Formats: sequence, structure tokens, C-alpha cells
Amino acid sequence: MTIANPKHFLRELYNTAVDAVSAQKCLPSFLPAPPKGRTLVIGAGKGAAAMASVVEQHWQGEISGLVVTRYGHGADCKRIEVVEAAHPVPDAAGQQAAARILQMVQGLTADDLVLCLISGGGSALLALPAEGITLEQKQAINKALLKSGAAIGEMNCVRKHLSAIKGGRLGLACAPARVVTLLISDVPGDEPGIIASGPTLPDDTTCEQALAILRKYDIAVPANIEQHLSSGKGETPKSSDPRFQHHEHHIIATAQHALDAAAEKARASGIAAYILSDGIEGEARDVGIVHAALAKQIAGKGQPFSKPCVVLSGGETTVTVRGSGRGGRNAEFLLSLAVTLDGYPGIYALACDTDGIDGSEDNAGAVYAPDSAGRAAAQGLRPKNLLENNDGYGFFNALDDLIVSGPTRTNVNDFRAMLIL
Repeated sequence: MTIANPKHFLRELYNTAVDAVSAQKCLPSFLPAPPKGRTLVIGAGKGAAAMASVVEQHWQGEISGLVVTRYGHGADCKRIEVVEAAHPVPDAAGQQAAARILQMVQGLTADDLVLCLISGGGSALLALPAEGITLEQKQAINKALLKSGAAIGEMNCVRKHLSAIKGGRLGLACAPARVVTLLISDVPGDEPGIIASGPTLPDDTTCEQALAILRKYDIAVPANIEQHLSSGKGETPKSSDPRFQHHEHHIIATAQHALDAAAEKARASGIAAYILSDGIEGEARDVGIVHAALAKQIAGKGQPFSKPCVVLSGGETTVTVRGSGRGGRNAEFLLSLAVTLDGYPGIYALACDTDGIDGSEDNAGAVYAPDSAGRAAAQGLRPKNLLENNDGYGFFNALDDLIVSGPTRTNVNDFRAMLIL
């Protein structure tokens, strides 16, 4: 089997994966029946506006509400207000939107329905610091966590315990209304309470654990935050709380859905496809080394799979920032893979974030080919040096191999595909 344009083939797999987890495809079948009373739609995340738009298209009856999404990720909604705010570091717009949402759910009755639309990015977008904590303090801790290499579950544990709305607090504020939460998962393992720090879901992590995470990554915190956590004042409502009894949640899209769709697309093209995992975590550069070793084993020894084939993986890697370069975790992964492969023949790879934005740059990710090393050398680029400077963006931009999709308005995290011919 020959692929005329391997890079284009990999880009098609990415497009297929993203389409499979769009709100348009995944959300309608999960909509509940309209209630006796009013329906209020709230939500947060990179996919929240797209989800709200789909709700509007399919909902029978009156509807109103507010969702907050990342700048540039909005959608044309008529009855549900869309507010845009900053990600990954929260800003005043997100704080104001969170306060408005919390106010909106006051005074509801048991006949009312709150439909909560949650997707990745909601932790930063739904930013309402707990009493006595400033937005500036949360911004500083958020930045430190992002640079530390902390896993998403660890970051969100801290966020929950410094918040007035996350970690189930929004869900309790909706009482006595029925709450139905629809989630697009961006976390390895698809744990519902971790997605966007679970604003409507109970949380069994503790203030003690949040403090331990901050100490683990040597993140200094002001005395008021230390006191907020050590005193237990920031404790979240737990799953034993009877007020969550009549709430329900549904995960409508996951990394596995995206990987399955890409695998089916590859097989339809005559290429065998294998899914390693939908939940790979760890340092992006380390994951790149392991993926490169697997690709070489397949290409050179036909183990554990025979070529031609595609190897797919998902999850959320992390980057411990050491340098001053540009690029998110997918560019870092791919540059590490490029350094390890060093032009090894017959191996192509793509790594992109399914939300269309790799970190805080304008690209979704990038694509690698066997000639990448040679083309880089011709420009005087030293991939190892760029990797040490966390400059995956600079490397692939110089080769014109960045993938710029624009916001996809969904988010199931990293998508990686290696094509071995």
C-alpha cells in the first residue's frame, strides 16, 4: 500500500478525529426532556459555545442562560449568551462571567432544569476566587502550575480548593433544581470531576492534597492561601452530600472516540491502525522518545506491528518549561521525536491538540517527515538546542510544517499519529 502524500494523509486523520468529537455529532442524543418549569443553560470551556449552539438548534421550548468560552471560540447563539475570556491564565472577563452564572442559578425551583455544558478549558474560564483570595493570586498560582509539569488532575485539585464555584459548588448553588451536566472530556481517564474542575460535580479531593501538590512542585503561596487550605476553609462538597442525589452527568465525547474515528478512517484507506492508549501522560519530550523507539522497531524489525501501519495515541502530556522558546506540548513531543529519529526513513508523524490551539500559540500542532532533519540542517537549525529551549514552534515554523486549523470548538486533548511505511 502506498500513500501519495503522507503528510496530507495524517492531516485527514486529525480532521476526522476532531469531527468525531464535535458537539454537532455528539450532543443531541444526550439532551434531556424539557422540564415543567424553566430551562437555564450554563457552561464553560473551549467547546461551551458550540455546545450551546447545538442545544439551541435542538431544544423544544423556552431556553436562556450564559456560557463562557475562550477568546476566538465563540458561536452565534440567539438565546444563550456567550462570553469570551482568557485561557490558560484566567482574566477579569472570566471572573465576571463566573459571578454572573452563580447569580443566575439563585432562586430556582424543583420544577426547573439547569443544563450545564462543560468542556476542557473551563477551569481557567470559570474563574471565581474563594473569599479572601484575589484574581491576581490565582493567576500567579495558575502560571506556576502550568510551568511546573504538574498533571491536569493535580492542577485542578488546587484550582477547586481556591475557588468559589468549582469542585461542586456551582452544582449545590442550583438547588433545588434538577442539574444535568454534559461533558466533553479533556482528561486522561475521563474522570468527570476533573474536567474543568467539576463545577457541578462532587469532589473527594482535599485541601490537604492541594497543599501537598503545591509543595511537591515547590510553588510558594501567600500566607492567606496557605491559611485557606491548611484550615480546611477551602474544602469542597463531597460525593456523600445528599444534595447531589438527583443530579446526573453524561460524558458525550472522549479521546477514545476521536482515536476510534481516525483508526476507522485509516483502515478504510487500506492502512492497518493501532491505538496505543487514549490516556498517555508524562513529559512531552519523554513521550516523544518512546514513540520514536516504537516507530523504529516497527519500521526496522516489523515488531510489534507490520508496516505499513498507523499508530495512534491520545492523552495529555506536560512540559516543564526550561527555556524561552515558543510552542505547546504537541510541538515539544514532535520535536523530541524528530531528534530521536534523526531522519530515520519511512516514518511520518503528526501531533496536534484537538482544540486547535497547542498551548498558547496559533497552531494546533505540527507534522514531521523523514526529510525534516535534512531540511532543518540546510537552514542551520539544531533540533537538540531548540528542544532544550522549548522551541518546537520555532523548529516547525521554519520548516513550514505547523498545522494551523483555528479553534475547533471541541477538546479531547492531544492527538498523535505515526505513519510507518
